[in-house]
Amino acid sequence: MDERKIISDKKVEQRIRMIRGQKVMLSTELAELYGVEPKVLLEAVKRNIERFPEDFMFQLTNQELANLKSQIVTSSWGDLQPPAPYAFTEQGVAMLSSVLRRKRAAQVHIEFKEVFDAIRQLKTPPESSQKKIGFKVKEKGAVYKTKKGGRKGSGLP
Repeated sequence: MDERKIISDKKVEQRIRMIRGQKVMLSTELAELYGVEPKVLLEAVKRNIERFPEDFMFQLTNQELANLKSQIVTSSWGDLQPPAPYAFTEQGVAMLSSVLRRKRAAQVHIEFKEVFDAIRQLKTPPESSQKKIGFKVKEKGAVYKTKKGGRKGSGLP
């Protein structure tokens, strides 16, 4: 791990989940990564709720929470029924970093951004391997002789 990093990329990647068709991170896990109690994180959000529209943050439904618990072998929630955690999109995570007002929050935000950027790059198709030179060269297909003495093209343009 890079000495400047305070959390590993892998640790961040493992906490990115797909919920409602969006890549999100849960408030409980974000609190851990930011080094604050979940309650402190949610209080900061509530004080600045106007900065968190629905496309930045949403609370999981009971069904989503049940599905999530079934996917996680060792659930830290156990049998307790705390309020369902909130899910923060990439934009919500960025906004969260600004409302926490801690040095660690700024550092963690930079690391989150790098991981989200890397994920985005993986989904971007690579550029064409053909180099553009200003014109396109059309090659004729190879011509083969047949046993009967005729010529037959390869079928290539």
